[in-house]
Amino acid sequence: MKEIEIDREGAKKCEGKLGVLLPGLGAVSTTFIAGVLAIKKGIAKPIGSLTQMGTARLGKRTEHKVPLIKDLVHLAKLDDLVFGGWDIFEEDCYQSALNAGVLKKELLDEVREELERITPWKAVFSKDYVKNIEGPNVKEEKTKYDLAQSLIEDIQKFEEKNNLKRSVMVWCASTEVFIEESEVHRDIESFEEGLKANDKAIAPSMIYAYASLSAGVPFINGAPNLTVDIPALNQLAKEKRLPVAGKDFKTGQTLMKTIIAPGLKARLLGIKGWFSTNILGNRDGEVLDDPEAFKTKEVSKLSVLEYILQPELYPELYKDLYHKVRINYYPPRGDNKEGWDNIDIFGWLGYPMQIKVDFLCRDSILAAPIVLDLALFTDLAKRSGMYGIQEWLSFYFKSPMCGLGLYPEHDLFIQLMKLMNTLRYIADEELITHLGLDYYY
Repeated sequence: MKEIEIDREGAKKCEGKLGVLLPGLGAVSTTFIAGVLAIKKGIAKPIGSLTQMGTARLGKRTEHKVPLIKDLVHLAKLDDLVFGGWDIFEEDCYQSALNAGVLKKELLDEVREELERITPWKAVFSKDYVKNIEGPNVKEEKTKYDLAQSLIEDIQKFEEKNNLKRSVMVWCASTEVFIEESEVHRDIESFEEGLKANDKAIAPSMIYAYASLSAGVPFINGAPNLTVDIPALNQLAKEKRLPVAGKDFKTGQTLMKTIIAPGLKARLLGIKGWFSTNILGNRDGEVLDDPEAFKTKEVSKLSVLEYILQPELYPELYKDLYHKVRINYYPPRGDNKEGWDNIDIFGWLGYPMQIKVDFLCRDSILAAPIVLDLALFTDLAKRSGMYGIQEWLSFYFKSPMCGLGLYPEHDLFIQLMKLMNTLRYIADEELITHLGLDYYY
């Protein structure tokens, strides 16, 4: 397989505004937008964002060269971001953020004027795919192909109005019912025929992805939906030379799993069982209360341990692992999700031990910096001539997309090393292997 040629001159061309298109202007999107606005005003900090606060070591440790990532590579600045999006509800972003209840009203009032100017366009939506919510702000067309064309028009109008030459789309809407890859997903010709025939295997998120790529806009999938992870849309991304990435933002419980599981495996400690349960009360919890939507999420969350622990290589430690995941809708908790994990492990001579984790997290607070980083890094990838699946962004996803014949990398620390080395490569800096023998011999 040939090595991709990075357009390092293109990577430096970051002039002008960057459009950030968001299907779903609910809790995650409004927390992200309000947060960026607050950070620009100097009343908050971009905690959790690699693009804003992260550093990258260059060269040897003795050289003490550790620039900020945003100084190593050319990224769009927060002042250059322009927001737009779709939602099934008609409220502007200020009212939507109030309804979500994630951020304090005092903070939202500081950026109220800017938030009120962002009103949702009519969304592509069907209760066949998201059963537990509905809203009035929905497009009506004869075919799914017509819906896609309507989305393309929205994108073009947004870019023309704001004088944009670059945009990215980040799916922040709901988890859809479980869909398996089928014939209509085989290639772009079959997919377009399916759009015109209103094929049931084409979900709304796929229509957004198709419209995004057709309009020349990279697409990032923040939900566990199949969406862009199909041959047809991968083909379209390559033909259009556009980056795609996904799936499912890595926020609460799965973030903890990808931190803890690699540590246990590194020490070759066995695991008999890992029981995970969650309660949450936001719109995401309401959607996941539907068994078909939960199945989509369950597949995403269950795959993590199998790929990290590799039971086929370590059968004595992980072959009989019992892994169970539960999600319960509990309205009083709102966006403040709580995830419990009970982990039964064993060590030297088979003696049993336990680990218990109670993570009281704020789902949208953890997701917002992910949206920011993905938008900026994906724009960088496009300018650098990188297209198709961006596996180097696996760091941000529960169920990372990867190339045909590969298995996804779930280990958070390997993912971070891959991301950092990709940034070094784009910046034409030496990659770091952490061998370090030259310090001692």
